[in-house]
Amino acid sequence: MTIAAITGVTARAVITPMKRPLRNAFGVIDTGPLVLIDVATDQGVTGHSYLFAYTRLALKPLVLLVEEIGRELTGKALVPIDLMKLMDAKFRLLGWQGLVGMAVSGLDMAFWDALGQIAGKPVVELLGGAARPIPAYDSYGVLDAKADARTLRTACDEHGFRAIKTKGGHGDLATDAAMIEGLRTLLGPDIALMLDFNQSLDPAEATRRITRLANYDLTWIEEPVPQENLSGHAQVRERSDIPIQAGENWWFPRGFAEAIAAGASDFIMPDLMKVGGITGWLNVAGQADAASIPMSSHILPEASAHVLAVTPTAHFLEVLDFAGTILAEPLQVIDGKVTARGPGLGLAWNEPAVAKYQMQ
Repeated sequence: MTIAAITGVTARAVITPMKRPLRNAFGVIDTGPLVLIDVATDQGVTGHSYLFAYTRLALKPLVLLVEEIGRELTGKALVPIDLMKLMDAKFRLLGWQGLVGMAVSGLDMAFWDALGQIAGKPVVELLGGAARPIPAYDSYGVLDAKADARTLRTACDEHGFRAIKTKGGHGDLATDAAMIEGLRTLLGPDIALMLDFNQSLDPAEATRRITRLANYDLTWIEEPVPQENLSGHAQVRERSDIPIQAGENWWFPRGFAEAIAAGASDFIMPDLMKVGGITGWLNVAGQADAASIPMSSHILPEASAHVLAVTPTAHFLEVLDFAGTILAEPLQVIDGKVTARGPGLGLAWNEPAVAKYQMQ
């Protein structure tokens, strides 16, 4: 069997509109700065993936990195595990974190997408699984039970969500407590409720707030302290009656091995664009299975639906839609669940929309 080869890599920066600004402890995200990656092959197929850059300041450097790394890989066989080894060797001295790690992860996702398209199958099937509905939660910034009541009722009643996530840490303990009390009253006891502090607290303050919020039946507290403070996470976890969730900012499988060894969290949620793409995710899924740790996803819901379907301890898929406006077939949520689509990762660009939102 002939193995496909990479013939070229291109990347484009777009800034998509958001239906609703995302307020967190550090400010407001009101647009979606994305890098769209295309990996051309000698089989006439182009693999697609995208990255969320968090800020438009990172878009041009990310585009440059993706395309420069792509030049190094042009002509190589489309074998993701081998390509990851090549990129590991290339950046071993520089390190994986930051924009380099995101570029590598984005390329890996595009490699797998191309393989799926060539095979005419969704990536989940290449991984030995089958597409299945994954329970999802609707992800928001700071919420207000009164002002956002209609939005949340629509999410639960029309889209079937049985889980909602909000942000905290934007004010004092009283502010967080009032928000969570209002949301629990609005949502009732049957909707899972998660609270994300976005690394905004120190261990002592995190413990104080979690103790105050323990009576509201929260499914998890996310990133209560800075992501690199593994011992701090472990301290908070030891004192918390609410499970601790973390992992979106831990880099590649090694980062998760260190966090699991430190007992940093009850749950983990890798981000495909920081964990090493699909190749890296599979490694972490094995670690989570061995440690019996429930594993959720962070953003990138289209690709996450594929890998969660083959994750033994799969928990929740996060729905936070940055890319819907530039996709030919936007994400579908049915009865509060997301099912992987193909071929490949099921990604195709809406080119008129890409042209409209492309950063010049």
